[in-house]
Amino acid sequence: MAQSVRIVGTGQLLELSRRLRAAGGPRLKANMTRRIRRAAEPLRTDLQQTIRTLPIQAPPRRAGSRGGSSPTSRPLRATIAEAIRISVRTGGNPGARVWIDRAALPTDLRNMPTVINSGRIRHPVFGNRRRWVTQTAPPLWWDKTVRKHTPRMTAEVARIVDDVRNQIT
Repeated sequence: MAQSVRIVGTGQLLELSRRLRAAGGPRLKANMTRRIRRAAEPLRTDLQQTIRTLPIQAPPRRAGSRGGSSPTSRPLRATIAEAIRISVRTGGNPGARVWIDRAALPTDLRNMPTVINSGRIRHPVFGNRRRWVTQTAPPLWWDKTVRKHTPRMTAEVARIVDDVRNQIT
């Protein structure tokens, strides 16, 4: 008895989660969790690749200004990319979540993903609070990447829910 599934909110996932608990299938639940995680991994990979290759542009230097390399050896974009995580829940609020773990970022960079997503990065030059610079990046890098993957992930999760529902009934 196959039924069509359309994921509008979390209500259908909640109902499926209740049925999984009633069926007592820890193997079935683990399989569903693994498959949902696998459906979310291309999004995480694409987000990491997008932030690693995101062009951040600085205004041209003024005449007579000194230049040089950064005083820190910490790569900004790679640090943010490594903090992107996936979590899958099948309990009270089931689903997959791709997020940036701010605890994995250094304290001075915890707000940087949001700032970069806005497209405008204003910061002091090498920590000099009397001299500031505004750098630009393509805005909404996170939102655009997520939007690009949403139809595929919705279809994949609907297929997973159908498969699990067929196994339960």
